[in-house]
Formats: sequence, C-alpha cells, structure tokens
Amino acid sequence: MEDDSKPQLSCWAHLPDVCLRRIFHWLDDSDRSRAALVCIKWSKVMCSGSLWRSRTITFYGRPSKARTLEFQSALRYVKKFGKYLEHLEIKLSNTCDAAFTQRFQVTMEELLSHLGNSRLLSLSIEYLELDCSLWQGVVKAQFIKNLATFLKRMSKHLDYLNLKGARVTLEEGCELLNSLSCLKNKSFISKINIEDFFSFHLPLYSSTLFHQTMSKFHSLVILTFNYHCISDELLDVLQEHSAHSLHTLNIKCHIHDLHGQVVSGMSWANLAKKAPKLNVNFFFERVMKHDHLARILLMGIPVRSISLRSCNFSDPDWTMRPTLTNLLPAYWHILQQLTLEINNDYELLDDELLQLILSCKRLLFLKVWAFLSVAFIERLLKNRTERKCILTTIEVRIYTNQEDTSKEDQLLYGIYRKFKDLIDSEINYFVITYPMD
Repeated sequence: MEDDSKPQLSCWAHLPDVCLRRIFHWLDDSDRSRAALVCIKWSKVMCSGSLWRSRTITFYGRPSKARTLEFQSALRYVKKFGKYLEHLEIKLSNTCDAAFTQRFQVTMEELLSHLGNSRLLSLSIEYLELDCSLWQGVVKAQFIKNLATFLKRMSKHLDYLNLKGARVTLEEGCELLNSLSCLKNKSFISKINIEDFFSFHLPLYSSTLFHQTMSKFHSLVILTFNYHCISDELLDVLQEHSAHSLHTLNIKCHIHDLHGQVVSGMSWANLAKKAPKLNVNFFFERVMKHDHLARILLMGIPVRSISLRSCNFSDPDWTMRPTLTNLLPAYWHILQQLTLEINNDYELLDDELLQLILSCKRLLFLKVWAFLSVAFIERLLKNRTERKCILTTIEVRIYTNQEDTSKEDQLLYGIYRKFKDLIDSEINYFVITYPMD
C-alpha cells in the first residue's frame, strides 16, 4: 500500500503551478485556507493574484456578533488580497436597522481606502436603497462622498459600474456619475447599470443636469437604465458621444416610474443609424396598456428583446390582444426574445400569440406565463417542426383555474413524446401547468 501511494504523492508534488491555480480556483475560502497549510508550495501558489481577482462580499443584517464578524472578514480580505482585485461585487441582504447601515458605511469607507491602489475593472453595489429611512442623513451623505471619491480615483481603470437599486436623488446620482469623469471631464467607462439608480417619480428626461452628466461618457457599450431617463436630448447625447461604440441599451419601464414623456421616433432612428450595432432590450413592469406601450415602442427602435410582466395585474377592461396583433408585429424582422408574464384570465390569446411568433422571423427565445390551452403547445411545436419558426428556447407556464391538472399534464407528456426527437436535439424546452389561486 505504501509503494502504491508514492506515485500519487509524486504527481501532486510535481503538479505545475498553473494546474494548481486552476484547481484552487474552484475552492471556497475555508478550503483554500486548509489547502494552504498542506505544504510550502501550495501556500505560495495560494497567494497567486489570479486566485483573488474576483470577489463577492455579502453583508447580512444579522445580530450584532455575526454582523461584526462579517465586517471584519471583509476588511481582512481586502487588506490581504485587495491589490489583486479586478472585479468586486458588494451585496446587502436584509438591511434591518440604522445601526447596520451606519456600520456598513464605516466598513465601506475603510474597505474603499484599502482599494485605493488596486486596478479595479468592475464594481457592483446593488440595492443600496439610499432613500430608505434606515439611512440617516449624515450616514448617507458620508457614504456617497466616500464612494464618489473612490470612483474618481478609479476612473482611469474602471470599465464597469453597477449601482442598480441605489435610489438616490438627482443631485446625488449626478455627483456619483460625474466622479467617473473628474480627471479629464470625460469618462471612457464602457458599461454602466443605473437601473433604479434614481428615486421613483424623478423626471430625469427633462433634467439639464442629467443630460450634461451623460454627455461626459464617450465610449459607452452597454447602458442599463430606466425609461424615465429617456428623452430626445438623451438620445442626441448618446448619438454624439457614444454612437461609435454603443451596442446595447437595457431599458426598464416600471409602473411607478414616470413614462408619459413624448419621445420622437426620429431621435431613435437617428441613433440607430449612427450606431448600427445597437440592440435595445425593453423590460416592462406592470406597464401593460396598449396606449402606454404604443407611446414607448416606436418605429425605428432596433428592439431585440421585449419583456412584459403584469405581476398578477388583472382588469376586465384591459386587453392584451391589440399589443400582440398591432404593436409587437412591427418588430417582426429584428425581435429575438419575447417574455410575457400576464394574467389574461379575461381573454384567450392562443391564436394571436401563435401568429405573432410565426411572424417574427428571428425569434429564438420564448417565455410565456399565461392562460393558454395545452393545444397551443402542440400547434407551436408542429410549426417548429415545419420550420415556420426558429425557436431554440421554449419556456411556458400554462395558468389554469383548476386545482387538479393531471389531465393537462398527461396531454403535455403526450405532446412531448410526439415531438421528443425535435425537443431533445434542437430546443431548450420547459412546459408545465400552474394552478392559479
């Protein structure tokens, strides 16, 4: 047994560092700590910068003892490995009281100061919700000041910034964004996520300060934001400064965001002309009425993806049919992804939805949660078999008012068996029935 074990030990002992780093990459912190104690070589490899380039730090709103430990752990990590960091993600979970936000602010101040000499490429801090009462005025102001200072220091290197869900005022938000352009009054950051970055009900579309701030970004590739930012002026700014690089606009339109502004289709057309690689993805949350959607989904927008979520909104006076038959078909030549999560218990839409799918010649991804008949799935797969559509992903949740779905489940299984060869070879397929309460 001893002789048999020698080759195995020898293999590990002579394993190249590059292979060890690849293995250690998959270990969590506790396993890495134990592995570093095995031998001098492993301990040395464990300090390789490539193992510590990406980090997610989560702060939980736990009781004080556990909370103190997680804050201390984050600081220890940054002090030891911060110089290697290139991608940092900060998460907050269950923010529970003002004491937590105050401790978080103090910890972040020290954490960011230790990252001052790093070459951070991406920074993500989601769902700060700074408009919440748990953030006391002084604590909030100090946090924004510290973050702005850090962004100014990192502006030479930072390529991606994600502050989704920060919920700041117009002045606070523009201060943070302007920090990225303080050195040369221009910013060449390529990816920004400011979805839900500003507080609800702010008319960003009419703000000169916001337009001036966005004019400082000169190489945007991906911009994620809310529809209340959209205006002819903003589209002109993007056309002038980032048309050469702009690839994707992700636009969220929420029922609580202002979305009644008038935007010219010509402005969209001009931007699309100057930015030929541009794709626009719309995400609608409870903005479902046809007249609202028609004011937003204008001709000339290079729409690649549309997501419509009603969040169980139900109204007998509301109908989805005009959107499916009159509005969405306008994008038949470019639409690639369609997501519908709707409560259409007042109308059946099998025929209209199928016709829309068949008319969209580039549609690859379909996700539907709605009241549909099981027969819709069979009709859809039959058309896919006949190459009348090119779907590669089909995710459907068939709503039903019946608690017992055994009959529908049997029919779905029969449909799967009938089209099994197609599904297994060409389609990501997931279809279930779902009883609605």
